Amino acid sequence: MKAANLGVLFLIELVAVAAAAWWGASTSWPWLFGPAAPAVLIAAWALFGSPRARFRTRGAGRAGFELAWFGAGVCALYAAGAHGWALAFALVCAVSKGLALRWRQ
Repeated sequence: MKAANLGVLFLIELVAVAAAAWWGASTSWPWLFGPAAPAVLIAAWALFGSPRARFRTRGAGRAGFELAWFGAGVCALYAAGAHGWALAFALVCAVSKGLALRWRQ
């Protein structure tokens, strides 16, 4: 079960990036926001969220970063008009991150 949750954690990171791309492609300037929105999330993850991040976050800073990161994915889905998917993604994120905290992953 713990190994499966690690896989889910990785997948929700990818879904957050894909959601940003989907939102960007649905704007009136898709040629700009389509690639820029996921690029911003990828850069933020590289700087603050990855295991080899330049500015590694811990404790409350990490919690705030992850809330903003996954919240951006939820908001992107909602703004793209996928309201049901946004709710489902928020629930999966909450359950998976809750289990990760409990299991110290």
